[in-house]
Amino acid sequence: MGARDTVLIVEDDPETRRMYRAALSLAAFDVVEAQDGLSALHILDQRRADIVILDLMLPTVDGLSVQQEIAAHAGTRDIPILIVTGSTLPLDDVKVPCIMRKPVSPDELVAAVRRCLASGASSVHS
Repeated sequence: MGARDTVLIVEDDPETRRMYRAALSLAAFDVVEAQDGLSALHILDQRRADIVILDLMLPTVDGLSVQQEIAAHAGTRDIPILIVTGSTLPLDDVKVPCIMRKPVSPDELVAAVRRCLASGASSVHS
């Protein structure tokens, strides 16, 4: 079997994180978790993720700041980001190709992760 893609889940709600982890693990992804934006950035300094699932409303460092940090650094800017948010704010200014609104089913999440991995980080809409 080949190398498994690593997914970094950045989500402050433990139940949501657990559901994401279960769905992605069953779909043969390696899963790493962060409960806030600061932890996510620290994890990305230590290890490579193939995709980041990012909530926007996070403690310490919000999701948009995390997305901007990832995009600003040469070592991480090519990592696709899938934003999954419960926010009702317009997301027109968010520069990522993959955005989902909560609630998200496990099957929808896995399908979106596969789609975003296939499209990569370079397909940012403007």
